[in-house]
Amino acid sequence: MTDLEYLEKNVDKKNLKKAKRKLEKGIPVQYIIGNVDFYGYKINVNKNVLIPRFETEELVENTLKYINKYFKGNIEVLDIGTGSGCISIALKKQNEKINITATDISKKALKVAKHNSKRNNVNINFIHTNLYDGINNKFDCIISNPPYISYDEKIMDIVYNNEPHIALFADNKGLYYYEEILRNINKIINDKYLICFEIGMNQAKDIISIINKYLKNPTIEVKKDLQQRDRMIFIHNFE
Repeated sequence: MTDLEYLEKNVDKKNLKKAKRKLEKGIPVQYIIGNVDFYGYKINVNKNVLIPRFETEELVENTLKYINKYFKGNIEVLDIGTGSGCISIALKKQNEKINITATDISKKALKVAKHNSKRNNVNINFIHTNLYDGINNKFDCIISNPPYISYDEKIMDIVYNNEPHIALFADNKGLYYYEEILRNINKIINDKYLICFEIGMNQAKDIISIINKYLKNPTIEVKKDLQQRDRMIFIHNFE
């Protein structure tokens, strides 16, 4: 389905002409409609949050497989850089035993995430902070889709011109936030832990080096997306 067909299907005739003009100006169809389907749930989106992608659905799907296999009973999860809240909402809807704390540095993003949690009838503890500054309790699972695009990397105009750069770009060739998350992660993870990252398709080797710098003898698994690109890393000590 093309963006125009999707627009015509989801916008009433009264507003369709105006919506088409926005599409012609290069505004993403998801922002025009105001929501997107993510893992079967309606997630509101606007210019303050990234548009959730299929790769992030795959991150959620694989994370749930690990959680369901290795954890019994309640599990404490920290979602770093929650944005629209899509990851947290999908995890919680799929497994009611997951207790989620979700952080973001953007108050505007958190406003969207809180709205989405209410819309989907899930209870999530949202905290306005940078990464996990000020968070003192420990978690079984850390999950994050952080900014990972290098500032000198060329991306599509529709993304560059519309989506929040704070959620897209990172220093150190896009590796900055992985290092910052892992640098102090031992303070907030339990003895038995699972760490789940979405990554850029050429970053696996560098991120593995960062992981080994801060964690002792972890099991590291790189998983590919449906296009056979390295897009996820899972770190744990179950075995």
